Amino acid sequence: MIRAFLAVELSEDLRTHIAQVQQDLKQRLSRDHPKGIRISWVQPASIHLTIKFLGDIDELLVDPLREAVSNLMKAHRRIQIPIERLEAFPHPHQPRALWVGPSEPWEQGEDAKRLAALHQAVESCCQSFGFAPEGRPLSPHLTLARIKEGERQVGQALAKNGVMDRPLSLGLVVVGLVVLMKSELRPTGSVYTKLWEV
Repeated sequence: MIRAFLAVELSEDLRTHIAQVQQDLKQRLSRDHPKGIRISWVQPASIHLTIKFLGDIDELLVDPLREAVSNLMKAHRRIQIPIERLEAFPHPHQPRALWVGPSEPWEQGEDAKRLAALHQAVESCCQSFGFAPEGRPLSPHLTLARIKEGERQVGQALAKNGVMDRPLSLGLVVVGLVVLMKSELRPTGSVYTKLWEV
């Protein structure tokens, strides 16, 4: 058994811009609230757009899944997701995670509908292999950090320096290739290995 998920990888250019945003946030947060905050920053090399988390899968499914996902991808055109805003989950004044993603107008547009249709096709495909459906729509966001302690202080610091209100233009996530990633949990964090790309 291997722990795996389907994802879209990011360009090196986008990873570089994400790293710059993370560095800026680290400086702002450490300057405004040096104590009582514990933040786990996601390594830019590990950031990806998860399409479907599969969990533990039998290695015998790796090749049949590749063929099935390859066939469904032929019916979908490339989708470009502009990374234009910084957000917090569940809300900015007490965040547990910081992420970047598309603007709200993009989320109401045609490309978002096409992404939802692709996600539904992937879900149906995975269900045919016995994987449980996700139960919620795909949210095209990229996690930058998880706040482990000091959510309120982080929220106050974000509000104070107005970083959430600034427009971003980090680049595009291009949904054209989907990869199957193997995920190994280690004390230093997850290690990802690409098993195939279609």
